[in-house]
Amino acid sequence: MSSHRRFVRLACRAAAASVVFAGAAMVAQAQVASSPAPKFDQFVASAYANPFADMASSSSSSSSSSSADANALTDSAALGHFDLSAKQPPPRRRYGRPNYSDRNTNADGSPKWAFVVGGGFGLPVGNTHKYETTGWGIQAGGGRNFSKTLGVLLQFDYDHFGLQNSTIANEEYAYNYYCTPYQQTLGNCSPITTLGGNNHVWSFTLNPTFTVPTEGSLGAYFVVGAGFYHKVTNFTVPTVAGYCDYFGFCYQYTANQVIDHYTSNAFGGNAGIGVTWKFSRFSNERLFAEARYVMIDNQPRIGVTAQNVGTFGATYNGYNYYPANSNRTSYIPIKFGLRF
Repeated sequence: MSSHRRFVRLACRAAAASVVFAGAAMVAQAQVASSPAPKFDQFVASAYANPFADMASSSSSSSSSSSADANALTDSAALGHFDLSAKQPPPRRRYGRPNYSDRNTNADGSPKWAFVVGGGFGLPVGNTHKYETTGWGIQAGGGRNFSKTLGVLLQFDYDHFGLQNSTIANEEYAYNYYCTPYQQTLGNCSPITTLGGNNHVWSFTLNPTFTVPTEGSLGAYFVVGAGFYHKVTNFTVPTVAGYCDYFGFCYQYTANQVIDHYTSNAFGGNAGIGVTWKFSRFSNERLFAEARYVMIDNQPRIGVTAQNVGTFGATYNGYNYYPANSNRTSYIPIKFGLRF
């Protein structure tokens, strides 16, 4: 009888415990279901929270302050204001100018080697203009660039000029002065009636060039130079010449034959300015137009002229009938071409 009562009491207690556990489970489930899901801002705030905020201080006031700071951080994060000072990336590394230096390129990216080719016309100026007329010229050269702004070119120039009508007339007068009608009847001379002539200067010069730094396609430069100048004046007469080809056909043509010429070698210098236009922003090839002033320090020589042929020419035993070739020479060559 006592055993039966004990079993009934145990069964009642088990049933009561099951009811308590079931109720607790239902309450917990209801709480989970009613609690809202964590917001993204709160998640971000917790990710950027101060990792040392949970370390308690020795005083209760410090703990309270830390809790307040953590709450303030959470509120701040919820508003979208994050304290990212502890998460900033390292400062960007500073770099110097790029260095392109190699066998063909300078450190600033400019090519080490420079070339120029061009042509144009020349204008005699000063005293030279009294004897010569406008002509044509060509130039070619190459050299070294030390940077984008400084280079040196070794340059060859050839400038060809005509002679003034007054120069031709005075020279013809000097040639024919002693070829009098009496001498002509004796057959000692023949007067010159179709005299012509020309003048040219070729030179080798060393030319430092200073380029003005500019942006875009347009550019400018200054150039100075000095070197060796060789000046030649030729006097000619038309001559009938013949030519026979391989098949035996012969032809006649008129050509200018040089009957007298004069040379003068001298040191000279030049200076000028030029403008350039690049094909593209990164192109090294540039069209150019430049003008220079050239001065050649020729040394005067004694000779016969139309003005002194009647006096000085009677006793002069030399062959210089054009001393103007040795006068100091000045002209302005204007050239167009390609620099690269």
